[in-house]
Amino acid sequence: MKPDKPISCKAPRSPDYLQMSLAAAMTLGLKEGLFYRNARLYCLNLLLTYPEGCRANCAYCGLQKSREGDFGHKSFIRVAWPTYDLETIIQKTKEHKTRLFRICISMITHPRALRDTLYLTQRFQEEVGLPISILMNPTSMVTSDLQELKKKGAQMAAVALDLATEDLFDRRRGRGVGGPHRFDRYWSMLELTAETFGKDKAGCHLIVGLGEREEAMVQRIQRVRDLGARTHLFSFFPEKGSRLAREKPCPVNQYRRIQLARYLIDGDYRRAENMSFDDQGRILSYGLMKSEVEQWIESGKPFRTSGCPGGGLEAACNRPFGDGPPRDIRSFPFALEEEDIALVKQQLTLDDRDFQGRSPAARVRPGSEPQGGFKP
Repeated sequence: MKPDKPISCKAPRSPDYLQMSLAAAMTLGLKEGLFYRNARLYCLNLLLTYPEGCRANCAYCGLQKSREGDFGHKSFIRVAWPTYDLETIIQKTKEHKTRLFRICISMITHPRALRDTLYLTQRFQEEVGLPISILMNPTSMVTSDLQELKKKGAQMAAVALDLATEDLFDRRRGRGVGGPHRFDRYWSMLELTAETFGKDKAGCHLIVGLGEREEAMVQRIQRVRDLGARTHLFSFFPEKGSRLAREKPCPVNQYRRIQLARYLIDGDYRRAENMSFDDQGRILSYGLMKSEVEQWIESGKPFRTSGCPGGGLEAACNRPFGDGPPRDIRSFPFALEEEDIALVKQQLTLDDRDFQGRSPAARVRPGSEPQGGFKP
């Protein structure tokens, strides 16, 4: 087998076949290439695959059922996901085990997804032994399935809520696009996941820039944290072939503000109710002294990829350049250098066009004046 050519079959089907991120294929030596700035991938990201594809129709997703083309050739979070047979993946993962700290198995909306995920979890646990995370599909699961996943070897589990509000969820993932997902089911499954796996062992994916107000996103992150879970943050980037392909990416200053808020909330340094917002819901203050906020910015930590931990890293699942190209890094897959921090500072101070040149502080909502906090 040539290292840059994936194994293929007429109709690849899990569990015998899996897709993996391009970064994962490079890490395992199955694809040739170099990472920008020598970034490294620490989590093997795997995706179930079926010739029928995903049954969901999420407006922002490259895997949506209404997108033309074979499932195996659709992009997902901006990159190709080549398909390989399970035995090759297990063998290559063993060979490169010292370079990896975690494995993530992602379900799609398909009748066989749960059964195959249980099988794959047990195989990787028994034969590879790395910590395993499951990105679940609540639509095709029941409560008892959580215990079964844990029994098979899953150490952590996450729910891709993606949207900050129920209304946006329904519009982008549910009835508004003819999709099967429902907000209540996703949220209740996240609650049960936190109970089943324990504090800091459950994750919630949220995407910034899909029409929500910053205040709503911050409040959702706090609700996730109050469950004992953590938020894995993404910046919206239009996926080719999706319903939102022509939409604009998330404004960088919006994403930076939310990244900082998420870090403070997930680290239990500050709560959403300590923060203040303007009349359009934008963050005005984090409820900390300016010097304290500046210290967090200087550390660079809030702006790194948020995901499941491993190997002493806050996020072993660092998804290099998954939500922005190297020329416009949104989630840094490595420690920020001095010039990166300088860029982040500039991005945080960008004015939104909606303010028409006025300072955000000039439009602060009555009763929401910042108290010694950071003014973007």
